[in-house]
Amino acid sequence: MTNVAPTVGEVVADRTVHLTRESLVRYAGASGDFNPIHYSDEVAERVGLPGVLAHGMLTMGLAGSTIVPWLGDAGRITDYGVRFTRPVVVDANDGADVRVVATVAEVDEEAGTARIDLVVSHAETTVLGKAQVRVRLA
Repeated sequence: MTNVAPTVGEVVADRTVHLTRESLVRYAGASGDFNPIHYSDEVAERVGLPGVLAHGMLTMGLAGSTIVPWLGDAGRITDYGVRFTRPVVVDANDGADVRVVATVAEVDEEAGTARIDLVVSHAETTVLGKAQVRVRLA
């Protein structure tokens, strides 16, 4: 990020992350969340889910980290919140693509902050609602 204040409406990041079942197993090991809905088709089906789901916190973490290259320092994130609205179903063979588009929604030059809105989608469906990151400007 440069020392120039961002402009409202400016897209500061746009990336797609491909998740696989291996991604879910690795995240389970790192997080300690071994709920079988994140790796077993049989369990997911039995509890009425459309398939094996990515961990919500994995999706949230991937989304929030999207702006870090633009910021240059993750420590400039002062607040981050989302609503979990739809699951990310990770197919055993094809995996799942999660797209994150980060747009400047508000700039407060006096306070030296900005709000970045994230649109997080999978299969053209928004999966995180009201995904907003407040950052300290350079």
